[in-house]
This record gives sequence, C-alpha cells and structure tokens, in this order.
Amino acid sequence: MKTVLITGAGGGIGKQTSLYFAKNNWTVIATLLHLSEGEDFKDFPSIFCYEMDVTSSESIASATKIILENHPKIDTIINNAGMGYRSFVELSEDTKIDTIVNVNWLGVVKVCRAFIPTFRQQKYGQFINITSVAGLVNLPLGNFYHSTKQAVESFSECMAYELVDFNISVATVQFGNAPTSFQKNVTKCAPTEIFSYNKLMDKISKLLLDKSGKNEDLPQQIVEKLFKIAEKPNKNFRRYTIGFDANIMRILRRVLGYKIFNYIIRKFTLNK
Repeated sequence: MKTVLITGAGGGIGKQTSLYFAKNNWTVIATLLHLSEGEDFKDFPSIFCYEMDVTSSESIASATKIILENHPKIDTIINNAGMGYRSFVELSEDTKIDTIVNVNWLGVVKVCRAFIPTFRQQKYGQFINITSVAGLVNLPLGNFYHSTKQAVESFSECMAYELVDFNISVATVQFGNAPTSFQKNVTKCAPTEIFSYNKLMDKISKLLLDKSGKNEDLPQQIVEKLFKIAEKPNKNFRRYTIGFDANIMRILRRVLGYKIFNYIIRKFTLNK
C-alpha cells in the first residue's frame, strides 16, 4: 500500500483528495492546522491526521518527526495548503502579505525541505505542488496570490534539477476556480473612499465567485488527476493543467502573446 501526505487536508480540494486516495487503497497522512478539522476522516482507518502549521518551521519539524516515526515510507507529498488575499497594492497590509507568502510559498519550500532527506534515503519519492491558473497568467487583484503561485512554479522547476539523481520527481498542478470554500474564505482589503477600487473589487470578486459556481465537475477532475500523477510519477519535471478554464488561459497566453492576451483580459475584466 502506497502512502501520500497531503497538507491543508482540512477542507476543499485537500479533504476531497484525502478521501479519494483513501478509497483507492492508499494510506493517507492528512496534515491539518487543527485536529478538529479531521472529523470527516474518522470512519477511514487508512487516514491518519497530524497537526501541522506550514507557516511554522517548528511545527513542520515536530510533525515530520512524529509522522516518520509512524510512517517511515512515504511515496508522495501533495503540497496543497493555500490561501487567498485580494487587495490593491496601495491598501495591502504587512501581516496579510506575510501570511500569504508564508502559507503559499514558504510553506511549500519548508515541507519539501523537511522530507527531501527521507526521499533521498529511500531512493524515490514525489512532490506534487499545487499552484493555480494564477501560476500561469496574471489577472486583476491577483498581486499577492498570483506572485506566490508563480514563485512555487519557479521553485518546483529549480528543485527538480537538484533531485533527479535521487529518483525524486517533482510536478506542479494548475487549475481554475473550483466550487469549494476557497473563494468565500479569501481575505480582502476593506472598502475605501476610492470609488475605482471599490468598483473593481466588487466586479472581480463577483466574477470569480460566479465562475467557481459553474465549475461543478472540476473538483472531481482535480482529485482524479492528482491520483493518476501519484500512481505513475514522471521522472522529468511536469506541469499539469486541469480543467477548461486553466487550459484555455494557458493556450491563449502562449498563442496570442502577452500584448493581445493582456488586451483581452483588460476588456473582459475592466471593459477598457
């Protein structure tokens, strides 16, 4: 039986992926910010819950020690933990910038760093790092979310070169807005007296929420694709794009080039 570790397993895609892997005969190490988030896993004997705060090096080290004592062999790690922050640069707050960087980028970096020695010693392993369509293209009000996801893309590709001699594979996975709790939980800057900012925030928030609601089949597509990637790791670095939205964005950006693609985004989101 293979073993997967999934960060941010307490909700959304992380929870659905944990359940899917467990139902398909994998042992699942579900890391949670709080153990109470694992209530839906109690009837699955192959899911083991551990507390891990990916923003804390101490928490990662403590969880890693306990996890490896109980599960000395791990086949795949899915870095899924993530959050959103929608703000204008002018109105952004240091604490919120620090938090999204620590969760979305440094959390991935530190979890990979913690488990590379285990993968290297057992001479195999796989990292699947969840990014987003935000790791491929740039959209209004994505200043902080997009930059962290693009950082994970670059980090993952660079890390793959280091690990190829140890039979450790690295992949990233991008997808669009899925109907999970993610969009509802995105942190936003407060309304301001600047009319243009308020108008744009309302428009982008509604657009993304509406789009999420239409992608009903996307969560299942995501968990099935993650399972296929984990079942057959590719020795070379790979980027996997899931869903119509992410794929059409990727293709349009490549085919049209930056100037035309930027023009389309401006017309679609700003009417300018």
